[in-house]
Amino acid sequence: MQKIRFKSSWLRHFLRLLAVLLGVSLLTFSLAELAPGDPAEIILQERNQSPDIQQIEKLRKSLGLGDPLPVRYLRWLQKLLTLDLGDSWLTGEPVLEKILSRLPATLELALCTFIFVVFLSTVSGVFSAWHSRSNWDRISRIWAVLSVSLPNYWLGLLLIWFISLKAGLLPVMGRGTAAHLVLPVITLGLGLAAGQGRVLRATVLEVMGQDYIRFAFATGLPGRVVVFKHLLINAIPAVLGLWGVTLGSLLGGAVIVENVFAWPGLGKLAMEAILSRDLPVVQGVVLVMALVYVLANQTVDLLHGLLDSRVRLKAGHDHAA
Repeated sequence: MQKIRFKSSWLRHFLRLLAVLLGVSLLTFSLAELAPGDPAEIILQERNQSPDIQQIEKLRKSLGLGDPLPVRYLRWLQKLLTLDLGDSWLTGEPVLEKILSRLPATLELALCTFIFVVFLSTVSGVFSAWHSRSNWDRISRIWAVLSVSLPNYWLGLLLIWFISLKAGLLPVMGRGTAAHLVLPVITLGLGLAAGQGRVLRATVLEVMGQDYIRFAFATGLPGRVVVFKHLLINAIPAVLGLWGVTLGSLLGGAVIVENVFAWPGLGKLAMEAILSRDLPVVQGVVLVMALVYVLANQTVDLLHGLLDSRVRLKAGHDHAA
């Protein structure tokens, strides 16, 4: 029976993944069709040419732009089955190669930011709950409001101005050393950490009111042991789903941050492709981002179910003891 439920769960997640990817790809195609301007003309201009009507029509024909949208979409789906995302209209380079060359930079930024968000939100949330209604709790509340209200690009520009240009402490742009990661990670993760810290604070306060936590304190266990052995392990499942959304949303947020700091990842590639109307690259990047986003959420959903069942079992044993 458990095997049947397990297979059913995986099948449900797989079908959801396919539905999301199909929806994203169709939406991308439709939006590209509605975008102003002729892609063929824009591409020729990007190649530093002054195209005439014949050149534009020739390029449109070679790119298949004269075909109806459903025909082009089905043709693209057929290629996708063989992992062929097409070629860049601007450079002729395979889209998959362009994406794979930029993907490590985006994953590096997203993973480092995720670690930063989890660490800072956990420390802030637990400390605020432990010292509820203290000055630190009030400061963290103000920090959460300000961080969530301030757009990423404004925060990035402020950090560049004060830390890089004025103080000269960290590099402004590019990728290569750990120092190049600091400002993009702070820009991308500070607001997320503030908001999630408040969520974790509320969860920890709720857990602190449970009988088994009171029992742990009554037995004379040190506060450190109570926090790590009882509080966190029971509070984390409640925010695990939020962390999954965060991991996926970091890819979307990276589009802005990567362009602010000239970080050579998928976000910068997407912006370059949008400005040059390189539609195969735009479609490929959006599809890969959607794939990573959905996979991150599905993985967290599975982990949440596994961890939550173990936590309930452990809490029941502790309470019975």
